[in-house]
Amino acid sequence: MPNPYGEIFRAPGALAFSSAGFVARLPASMVGLGIVTMLSERRGEYAIAGAVAATFALASALITPQISRLVDRYGQRRVLMPATVAAALALSALMLSTWAGAPSWLLFVFALLSGLMPSIGAMVRARWTEFYRDTPQLRTAFAFESVVDEIIFMVGPIVAIGLSVSLFPEAGPLAALLFLVVGVPLLCVQRRTEPPVRADAADADVSVIRLGGVQVVVLAMIAVGAIFGTAEITAVAFAEAQGQKAMASVVLAIYAAGSLIVGLVFGTLKLKATLATQFLAAITLAALTTLPLLAVEGLVSLALVFFLAGAAVSPTIIIAMGLIERLVSPRQLTEGMTWGITGIGIGMAFGASAAGALIDAFGARSGFWISVAAGVAALLVTLIGYSRLLGERKQAVLCEAA
Repeated sequence: MPNPYGEIFRAPGALAFSSAGFVARLPASMVGLGIVTMLSERRGEYAIAGAVAATFALASALITPQISRLVDRYGQRRVLMPATVAAALALSALMLSTWAGAPSWLLFVFALLSGLMPSIGAMVRARWTEFYRDTPQLRTAFAFESVVDEIIFMVGPIVAIGLSVSLFPEAGPLAALLFLVVGVPLLCVQRRTEPPVRADAADADVSVIRLGGVQVVVLAMIAVGAIFGTAEITAVAFAEAQGQKAMASVVLAIYAAGSLIVGLVFGTLKLKATLATQFLAAITLAALTTLPLLAVEGLVSLALVFFLAGAAVSPTIIIAMGLIERLVSPRQLTEGMTWGITGIGIGMAFGASAAGALIDAFGARSGFWISVAAGVAALLVTLIGYSRLLGERKQAVLCEAA
């Protein structure tokens, strides 16, 4: 029986750009959590740690789609390198300010500027789309990249938290910075697989976020992102309350493991249901799996619930990327993918900030209520916008004709 994942790597250069993308987007799982751990270690407060991390996540979510619009217009190499340099300098300044005990407002400024870090996941998925557009292999490629994301979110938190707790508070963000400045150039030098520039001046004036179907997907992903953001900061606080703060990285890795296993299986399935129906089912599962969090009593039960909750993560992201690929014009694919990915970032920002405030006021377990509320919100958004998602093929045709 042929291996569908092996087949997608037969294309020349596929393994090379996917490997470079792995290194370049490790910081996506490390910076936010690294900021939380760094500041909580230095200052002993989760409210300020969550707020600064939320500032970074929100800035990244708002800035990276604009960077991706420039990528669609000028190409990956010409845009990614200067954006990465700017983000690296800002992240370095954030670490130095934390170490020096600088005023809190300065931390927010540098966290905001660190949001210039580009969405590498969108860049890699855009390259896969050039290889396998309108073929079954594209779904498999998206599934593979979702699994890669989960591996990143298994490895990243362990590295970020482990280094900051065992070495010095800034060690986690510093490791993320190194991965960024190594991985992005490795991706950019691979010109053979870089998507061609198709966008023109007219495309630059009209954002894909104006499409109704894209709006539904992004809003739902914002709510799903809030679940993720709450999970990260609450896991750290919950583990610290149990006297085992370093175990938070293990619990979060188990969360990612559940998603990884289901993602591998999901990528091989050939489902007959529409993408809209699949998306609704995945969002429903994501909402339902937040409920057991309210009954968690210890780290073992938290790990078990997180593993089960992870089952909804990969399918949701895979289907969301598939919907966006159908909704937007190929000329604006990178921007569309970025909106889907950074929708999660926006949600993580709000989730982390809200959970941090609740945790400081009412204790670690109170943060899980944000997860439940976010799950309900995701389901309501998807139900309300379901009819728009059903028209994904028609919208894609109209967008391309324009």
